[in-house]
Amino acid sequence: MWFLRRMLRISWTAKKTNDTVLEEAHTTRLLISKIRKRQATFFGHVMRREKLENLVTTGMLEGKRSRGKQREKLI
Repeated sequence: MWFLRRMLRISWTAKKTNDTVLEEAHTTRLLISKIRKRQATFFGHVMRREKLENLVTTGMLEGKRSRGKQREKLI
């Protein structure tokens, strides 16, 4: 966004939102959409496999839970 603002000569003190800057430049956020798409395809790749990554993301492990304070779970 800073690059677009610099190309359009918008001051950094000007109170313009990122959406208005994108409209002035006649463009969209391409980088974020590409990152989200690649994350989704990688997640689908992981979910098709029966390996440790699949077990970790689904949280379905066999056996009983350990006693005491439960550890933090990251998803």
